[in-house]
Amino acid sequence: MFTKILLANRGEIACRVIDSCKRLAISTVAVYSDFDANSRHVALADEAVYIGPSSATESYLNIDAIIIAAKASGAQAIHPGYGFLSENADFADACQAADLVFIGPSPHAIRTMGSKQAAKALLADAAVPLVPGYHGTDQSAQTLLEQAQKIEAPLLIKASAGGGGKGMRRVDDLAEFATHLAAAQREAKAAFGNDEVLLEKMIPQARHVEVQIFADNQGNCLHLFERDCSLQRRHQKVIEEAPAPGLSSGTREALGQAAVAAAQAVNYRGAGTVEFIMAADESFYFMEMNTRLQVEHPVTEMITGVDLVEWQLRVAAGEALPCSQADLQMTGCAVEVRLYAENPRKRFLPATGTLHHLRFPTPTAQLRIETGVREGDSIGIYYDPMIAKVVAWADTRERAIDGLANALQQIDISGLTTNLSFLQALLHHREFREARMHTQTIDQQLEGLLASLPKATPQDVALAALAHITRLSKDNAAGSLSPWVTLGSWRNMTPSRQRFGLAHAGERYAIEVESRRDEHLVRINGGQAERFRLFGGAKDAPANVISWQKAEVMHRMRYYGDDVRLELFTPTGTLSFVLEPDYQLDTV
Repeated sequence: MFTKILLANRGEIACRVIDSCKRLAISTVAVYSDFDANSRHVALADEAVYIGPSSATESYLNIDAIIIAAKASGAQAIHPGYGFLSENADFADACQAADLVFIGPSPHAIRTMGSKQAAKALLADAAVPLVPGYHGTDQSAQTLLEQAQKIEAPLLIKASAGGGGKGMRRVDDLAEFATHLAAAQREAKAAFGNDEVLLEKMIPQARHVEVQIFADNQGNCLHLFERDCSLQRRHQKVIEEAPAPGLSSGTREALGQAAVAAAQAVNYRGAGTVEFIMAADESFYFMEMNTRLQVEHPVTEMITGVDLVEWQLRVAAGEALPCSQADLQMTGCAVEVRLYAENPRKRFLPATGTLHHLRFPTPTAQLRIETGVREGDSIGIYYDPMIAKVVAWADTRERAIDGLANALQQIDISGLTTNLSFLQALLHHREFREARMHTQTIDQQLEGLLASLPKATPQDVALAALAHITRLSKDNAAGSLSPWVTLGSWRNMTPSRQRFGLAHAGERYAIEVESRRDEHLVRINGGQAERFRLFGGAKDAPANVISWQKAEVMHRMRYYGDDVRLELFTPTGTLSFVLEPDYQLDTV
């Protein structure tokens, strides 16, 4: 086994690999860019080496810098994680040339499976089912159009050299084929340096089902069952689960055998994922192979009890797989969501900002939180805006989903826009709950999903106002110099009236709160006042929690605020308010 490895990655996957290495007493070397100098993965590693500016092309994609860092640190091997150089055959070659072990498959396997054209040509001979389409080498516009006419619409144009939805276009009308082709080729060239494409028949109501495979250097190859990754936006996964729900035992067995056949056809080594598209009748077709660890690997780990990173390390060190196919068993169900800094209302555009407040539920044997960030860290423009992966396991699918939904309710984030509320809506969506989802579900249901996101009720606005003045009273007691505090004071013994403004989702609210001790009358936009009673006293209340009584019922709600914003963490999602500067405190 290795004694020291270098992590050629960042964020949550670097932290995840470090976790397994610590358990195995393997020293770790992190690499970092300017942006990541104070990042979590750097803090967790035993050593860290600077490799360049914040831009990925000058740091995490800089092969020479990473090889130099590995040699200088005395690392014996390099774990590529996923993304960046993880599926770069030239990087695997460079590791071998530098006498470093690349913790992954051979350069030949990476190159072959990295080209969808080459992979499909190889797997056709291995009797792995393929989607009807064209994956030839003639890339002339005329040939591609002729092949598209044979396939018939709807069809997909897909970049041959990459994945992640880049260089992919759906064509529903062949009159628009040339336009979509040019767009796909431009995007593929920019993303992968290769504008070659293939064409595939569009399978209606298709599911995305993939199989985790593993192979060693002794000729052993097995699968660790399948995952369903059908819920996607912009061709990128949002929710993954294992096992795939509703499959017959015969289909499950056939999927596993096809995935192992694909791996054996290329003499594979290490962890990989064979992805299939599945029709409503459970017929399935090879889509692509990812020659690396997948983002969603935790759901497989949770149903099998296997540490896939440990297996990667042992196989790369020359050890045989620790078990046979017959030894592997599935137990229960696991579901994972990807928590991103992004705005679902703006076509899931990435968001940037500082995590002023970040709270996760406590991990357990049934709940995993995998993250590369901490409170105070920033999500920038340079890398993937993932905040965390949240994964729940239970003995049934329904209970796993319920457990995951409960975990999401306990997450508090302030400082930037996230997809947290959107994920909560997805977990409660009927098609997902009934396992009727497919790769177009989010696109088709997006309007309804967005409409179901939490909206502030009058009571929410009133609670935001009470949370704001509760925070001010604590600041005042602590001697804060906030202008909100210095312009007025909290008085427990005499009535006070405070006026300020709140804005939420394009609506603006004029707030007036009249207080005497713990009794508060809240008036919104000059309307009828509602009475609330706060408990615990302003100074003694738990941090970031407001407790109140209304109509003889006691309630609690978490919040976070500063001089600019206030987030109210409700059971259905986060409500964000902006404090209006033109409504300064006016105590009378």
